[in-house]
Amino acid sequence: MRKIKILVDSCSDLNKDLLDRYDLDYCKMNTVYHDEETPASLNWEYYSPEELYGIMRKGERLTTTQVPICEFETVFKKYLDEEYDIIYIGCSSKQSGSVNTATLVANNLLEEYPDAKIACIDSLNASAGEGLVAIYAADCLKNGDDFDTIVSKANGIRNHVRQYVTVNTLEWLRKAGRVKATSAFLGDIINVKPILISDYEGYQVPIKKVRGRKNSLHELVELMASVIDNPADQTIYIAHADAEKEELDLLKDTLQTRLNPKSIEVVYIGPIIGASIGPDAIGIWALGKEITADTNSEA
Repeated sequence: MRKIKILVDSCSDLNKDLLDRYDLDYCKMNTVYHDEETPASLNWEYYSPEELYGIMRKGERLTTTQVPICEFETVFKKYLDEEYDIIYIGCSSKQSGSVNTATLVANNLLEEYPDAKIACIDSLNASAGEGLVAIYAADCLKNGDDFDTIVSKANGIRNHVRQYVTVNTLEWLRKAGRVKATSAFLGDIINVKPILISDYEGYQVPIKKVRGRKNSLHELVELMASVIDNPADQTIYIAHADAEKEELDLLKDTLQTRLNPKSIEVVYIGPIIGASIGPDAIGIWALGKEITADTNSEA
């Protein structure tokens, strides 16, 4: 029986500890700054979070690339040569073209490796939402599910990943073309913080505005409390773009008091999502009620 390897990409924002814990690997995208491409490593060996977000705080912009074809070929072949079947769980196709590229690469490689299986799954999420789908798939693998069952379950869980993110401004997302927003949300108002979800199609969509940073953090928790399933049985993920420690501590304490989850993991928003969302963004992710076309009207 062939082994199974679950892969993600740089948008998953899984740190080294989580990648190792769940036996995951990833395909790297690139950031581009002053015409120089740098691999978007989730280990931050090319630059630190403080350096990346410091560039943006100075008003400068980084751009990004999807996973290059050669990167998919290298990583996929590595595991195919070791007789693994591959399940790649990628960033939402509404945020990146990587899933489509991976599918083309996979179809070509399957001609060379006719006994192998490769599934390329659009996670419909980004950041820790993509990571959460991959961790769910890794748990299925650990529990003995076969290839087709893992693929089916991963596809089924995508619209149960609930995201609530607050940003200081939507301007970074607007410039990157990563937000589906009306003009009512795009105009910045002093001290009013937008809150975004990932909708049922995988778009980043602002659903409300809250006055004050501290209030916006409390609102993230209340929104999650209204949709989360069995918090005592699951991990809530916090991802942030170099936010202040005091804010992270406040959010973590509020989540613990309000929802009492099994555990809370805190990770950095990685280079790719960070370049699009901007510094100081904070979000929370967990599994909850299914996201539907009407979800935007819940808040």
